[in-house]
Amino acid sequence: MITLLRIITEAANIEGIDLAGSELHGLAQRGGSVEVHVRFGKKVYSPLVKQGGADLIIALEAQESLRACYYASKKRETVFLVNDFSSKALGQNKEFSLDMISKTLGNFSQRAVFLPASQICQEKLKNSLVAGVYMLGFCLFKNILPLREEALKSAIEKIVPKKYLDLNLKAFDLPKRTF
Repeated sequence: MITLLRIITEAANIEGIDLAGSELHGLAQRGGSVEVHVRFGKKVYSPLVKQGGADLIIALEAQESLRACYYASKKRETVFLVNDFSSKALGQNKEFSLDMISKTLGNFSQRAVFLPASQICQEKLKNSLVAGVYMLGFCLFKNILPLREEALKSAIEKIVPKKYLDLNLKAFDLPKRTF
């Protein structure tokens, strides 16, 4: 999530868009979630997205999407982009099923998209760790994210270490060929 935040904020900077971003680590070092916020537009005063104020929520793990529901707009217009990868949540005795997660998100949004991002990246690129960059490419190619491809690719080139750059650029472009 932090890498995605850095890529998005760098791309917005490249495009000259006013922005603010924030990382909320919580208990990440003990298996908990990492939450990042980025806001951009004409003039941004706070890095945190207010309750009911998100246009897009990206969840790299399916159960994490449930933690973000209160950010969804009251008009149910928020796009939830959810990696359908699931693992046992910290402090939980069981996993929530994708069906249950989908039904819950349906109460908050008419636009929940589940992607097998980890699976696709593992099959096509032999590395599931680039699923987040794959999802960022999906957002771009489905016109969910209002940034230009060139700005996002430049940001990836600046943020991602050279030894992982080619893999990440392939992951970013993969949705163009997949969907």
